[in-house]
Amino acid sequence: MNVVAKQKQQYVTIKGTKDGLTLHLDDRCSYDDLLKEIEERLVKQAGVAPDSPLVSVHLNIGNRYLTPAQEEEVRALIRRSKNLVVDSIESNVMSKAEAREWMRKTEIVPVSRIVRSGQVLHVEGDLLLIGDVNPGGTVIAGGNIFILGALRGIAHAGYAGNKQAIIAASVMKPMQLRIGDVMNRAPDSKTDEGNEMECAYIDEHNQIVVDRLQLLMHLRPNLTRLERRM
Repeated sequence: MNVVAKQKQQYVTIKGTKDGLTLHLDDRCSYDDLLKEIEERLVKQAGVAPDSPLVSVHLNIGNRYLTPAQEEEVRALIRRSKNLVVDSIESNVMSKAEAREWMRKTEIVPVSRIVRSGQVLHVEGDLLLIGDVNPGGTVIAGGNIFILGALRGIAHAGYAGNKQAIIAASVMKPMQLRIGDVMNRAPDSKTDEGNEMECAYIDEHNQIVVDRLQLLMHLRPNLTRLERRM
C-alpha cells in the first residue's frame, strides 16, 4: 500500500517585488509556529554571500496583532538571515491605545471663535473653524483646515509632513500659507474677490496654489471620508 505524505501547511508566503520581498504571514497559526517557519525558510536556508546587498522586507501579518516585543523578535529573527531587513509591518488590527491615537489625529475638530493677532489655534486632526483668523493669528492642523470665515492670518495644514492636506476658506486673504514643509507668502488668488470659497493645495510642481473650491473633488478625490453611493 502506498502511503502519501501529507504536505505541510505553509505559514509564510514569500513574494518578490521591485522594492524587495513581501512576506504574507498566516494569522491563524500560533505565534511560535510562525517563528519556527520563518527561521526554517529564511534563516536556516539562507545561503548568501557576505557582501550581498541588503534586501528590504515588508511583512503583512493580516488579522494578527504583534506586541512591540514580538515585533522586535520577528525583526531580529529575519535579520539573522544576514541580508534581509524588515522595512515595515502591516496589520489589519491595532491596540485600543493605537486606535484612540489614530482617531485623535484623524478626527475633525470644530471650533467656533475668532483667532486674533498673537493667538495660535493648534489641533491634531482636521480643523473646522467657524470664525475668522485675523492678521497675526495662526491656525495649525495635522490634517486639513476648513475656515467658515476670513483667513487673513497664517494657516499651516499637514504640519507633520502631509502634503495632501488642503486649506479652504470663505475669504482667502492670508499673510502666509503652509502645507507640510512648503510655504507660500501672501499668494495671489486666481479668482476675483467675492463670496466664492477658495482652497489651497500643493500642485505637481511642489508649489502652493490657490483656486476655486469646486476643483477639490478632482484634485483630492479621497478627501471625503464618506462612502459615495450612486
